[in-house]
Amino acid sequence: MTDIHRDNRLQGKVAIVTGAGSRAEGIGNGRATAIILARHGARVMLVDMVAEWAQQTATMIEAEGGMAEIIVGDVGDAASCKTIVARTIDAWDRLDILVNNVGITGPRGNALDVDLDAWDRAMRVNVASMMLTAKYAIPEMIKSGGGSIINLTSVAGLQGGHPSLLYPTSKGAVISLTRAMAAHHGRDGIRVNCIAPGTVYTPMVASRGMTPEMRKARSERTLLGTEGTGWDIGYGALFLASDEARWITGITLPIDGGATAGSQASPVPPSEPART
Repeated sequence: MTDIHRDNRLQGKVAIVTGAGSRAEGIGNGRATAIILARHGARVMLVDMVAEWAQQTATMIEAEGGMAEIIVGDVGDAASCKTIVARTIDAWDRLDILVNNVGITGPRGNALDVDLDAWDRAMRVNVASMMLTAKYAIPEMIKSGGGSIINLTSVAGLQGGHPSLLYPTSKGAVISLTRAMAAHHGRDGIRVNCIAPGTVYTPMVASRGMTPEMRKARSERTLLGTEGTGWDIGYGALFLASDEARWITGITLPIDGGATAGSQASPVPPSEPART
């Protein structure tokens, strides 16, 4: 676990984090975000399809003196999203922060060969789920005087080159959804922003058989030459959830080691003068 830095910037706030568990003992984006929000004073409702994964996150939060509860839920189902929000209100009587972290890789393939049923299922998980959680969260945020919604997308939604069609399409849709929701609900005091993780090493990534060589190659594609962790994403979410970001809405924040900013400069050959 990272060094623990605490303050009370989220004291009195209540957050929902979807996909708050992690496979095995690892730290994914959702788990890291939930732990960091709790460290800074928020009470956190942990949502996951697997109770054991969410419970492990809750145990980690409680070991640090934080407050969390878990609920098993399917964010692709409207009734489940309604129950998640209702349970949060029953527990703490307010809602201030929603982190939509759930997402899947979805089917492989391009427009010619992608499985259409799998396409529909993945779009519901990756895009419609964020609308559904917001549908029930926003009225409660308004009652609380406003709030912050943070949607997790990917750098794949910002640039081409992904081998599959579904994943970057759905992640690009999340960016557009974020901007539209920011416009719709800004005057309600609700900020809606996006985080676009880059080559973050998480338990989900590890489960795909990522070799050390593959990890090094991924790191080399960033300007910093390193890979990220779930903690990097969690601290980005902390900022966007806090009052320090009170005048920020509708943005997409890449947390990617500079990968979307450009590629590392090529060295100048000795015989060629440097350009100024």
